[in-house]
Amino acid sequence: MARIVLTPDWFMGFDILIEFFSFIVLAIFSFLSIQSYRMNRSKKNFMYVGIGFGLIAFAQLASILAKIFLYYDITVVQQVGSAIIANNVVNSVDIFYHIGFFFYRFLTLAGLYMIYQLHHKKISFENYLLFAYFIVLSAILSREIYYLFHLTAFFILLMIARNYYRIYKENKFANTRILITSFSILAISQLLFIFSSGTLQATANVIELISYALLLFLAIKIRKDGKKKKQDGDNIRYVGRNSAKRRKN
Repeated sequence: MARIVLTPDWFMGFDILIEFFSFIVLAIFSFLSIQSYRMNRSKKNFMYVGIGFGLIAFAQLASILAKIFLYYDITVVQQVGSAIIANNVVNSVDIFYHIGFFFYRFLTLAGLYMIYQLHHKKISFENYLLFAYFIVLSAILSREIYYLFHLTAFFILLMIARNYYRIYKENKFANTRILITSFSILAISQLLFIFSSGTLQATANVIELISYALLLFLAIKIRKDGKKKKQDGDNIRYVGRNSAKRRKN
């Protein structure tokens, strides 16, 4: 089976560092959300946010592992008498490569969908099944049609950004504005991945890094401002659905 990578040679390795940074940021966000849910179990939005960002975090981890198998030769060397037999474990590498990238695509789309559905009060079980079907289908077909995954992620990110924009028009919170910016930048990176080739692929990775850097800034801001007595949108709850008006101090 052919293994295709669009990352330019000079950028290989740097993309793994970017994804590791993304994994750390997403894991922090997931931890903050789950922690908030445990403090107030009546707010299930915390749980969905935590699961959504957690799935995307594991997706980044799956991509890192797949690229390690892809970028670096993995061989088994055996000493038999005076002869050295080197066996290239191609089949094993292919299995890790295809499974790794499948889970990267599947978990990313599933996590984005979890974040998207936060803003909808009720979704039928049939709709969940329909979305699950298209997510799995996109993840599988992207093996041959690589841009299908990025196109699907792009549209989900656009819908997430639109949902947060609607909320921002009502609450005017700074955290909501940061989320809109971060998801919009992330959507742009997915659009660049669709047309990626060489340097453009590296540019898309850098833009993706910027979006996660904004999320890291937001996580630090939430942690810092969450300790204050007066809170005006500086709380993890504004990652979910909250269209309350801004309070006057």
